Amino acid sequence: MIRMGTFQAATLFLYFITTFSQLHFTTSKSPGLTLELIPRDSPKSPLYPGNLTRLERLQRMIRSSDARAAYLEAVLAPNATLAPDETIILTVGTDSLFYIVYVGIGTPPVFVFLLLDTGGGLIWSQCKPCKNCYRQIYPMYDSLASSTYRKLSCDHPLCVGDNNLYRCVDQQCVYDVSYGNGDVNTKGVASLESFTVGDGDRVNVVRNLIFGCSDDSRHPNFQTNGVISGIMGFNRSPDSLASQLADPIGKRFSYCFPSFAEDMNHPIYVKFGDEIPQIPGITPTINFVTPTRNFYYYLKLNDISVGGRKLGLEPGLFDIRQDGSGGVIIDSGALITIIDQYTVGRNAYTAVMEAFQNYYDAFKLERTGQVSEGFDLCYQKPPEGFNAFAFLVFHFEGDPFAVDPNNVHYFNVDEGYFCVALKAGNGISILGIWSQQQKRIIYDENINALQFIYDPCSNDTP
Repeated sequence: MIRMGTFQAATLFLYFITTFSQLHFTTSKSPGLTLELIPRDSPKSPLYPGNLTRLERLQRMIRSSDARAAYLEAVLAPNATLAPDETIILTVGTDSLFYIVYVGIGTPPVFVFLLLDTGGGLIWSQCKPCKNCYRQIYPMYDSLASSTYRKLSCDHPLCVGDNNLYRCVDQQCVYDVSYGNGDVNTKGVASLESFTVGDGDRVNVVRNLIFGCSDDSRHPNFQTNGVISGIMGFNRSPDSLASQLADPIGKRFSYCFPSFAEDMNHPIYVKFGDEIPQIPGITPTINFVTPTRNFYYYLKLNDISVGGRKLGLEPGLFDIRQDGSGGVIIDSGALITIIDQYTVGRNAYTAVMEAFQNYYDAFKLERTGQVSEGFDLCYQKPPEGFNAFAFLVFHFEGDPFAVDPNNVHYFNVDEGYFCVALKAGNGISILGIWSQQQKRIIYDENINALQFIYDPCSNDTP
């Protein structure tokens, strides 16, 4: 999410982390924290569409992933800047957000459903007393009824200075966020509140969390379903959940996506601090690249291997360009991995797909025509016993990231074909969660890198 002009994001991030010493959390067990991510199509989701087949769920996920890619490409485009009134503009709506979190706000807590935005920073929820709120089926959080509610002061670093994220208006620290062409909008007061995460004997209460108390919201999709109260941001912005919790959780969080082929509706748990499983041998690292325009998690990609052969792509092909385009983002909100087709010089996406085509053509497999999932390279089901599906390796700065063939391809068992599960990017590359399946991924700001290791996620519990 681009929320201001060019600035040093890393410096801002480190500066604001030091301002959150007042934030802490209490827990019934350990100083760690676990947050469950609920897929939109899961039976646990308030947006559950009913009993879908595996193929229908996959196709819905792919459509959501396409929307996510368009969202990221739009907000990272060179001309993506603030509107004249300094309103934040996000050019794609919330169809691109696939995971939901269930949290309690205030004391006593009012539990609400928020969409998780791994590309955004602001945490916001509809909030009474409300000037203009969309219809909400579940109880709405009331700031006047909470004993722990406070407004963020106008002299807070997030509200003053050249790099402020909010603005001081009439002695109140306020925000104004628009999605799409302005038909989706939320405004309110930047505030401090207690958030309750988990239930039973796993309850954590995060105190003094900065969030947006939204008293003026316009959102047709939310209005229609009436169950989503707002959005939880999770990028590197200083007002996101991950950033605000940085000190209490040792600047580390982790997740593990199980195999979608086995259970697409399996819950995903984001583990913070001491809740991260201790897995021997988790030493491979991929260094983060710190951009100057936004708060995404960038990785430096040097080359790609297909079927054991390195492509020999030009150095710097995947670097962030001066206009802000380019680069490689790891994103837990995008399903399908995207490879930029507008790289300077060689077309990276075409080079990768040609390598896959040459690999499978050597086995004389039969190509299919256009498929409903929108993949560019698909083949008819191979002969029984074929086990030569290609590996894919991303050669990042640090250690190579190998993707198992099961997670390189999309298998449409019902219609008898398989596809290379990659799509073309328009100015950006994204390492999606299809390529991250069955890996424990740990984000560690202490070393400015992520770590990873094979993990079937079988021990990933609340």
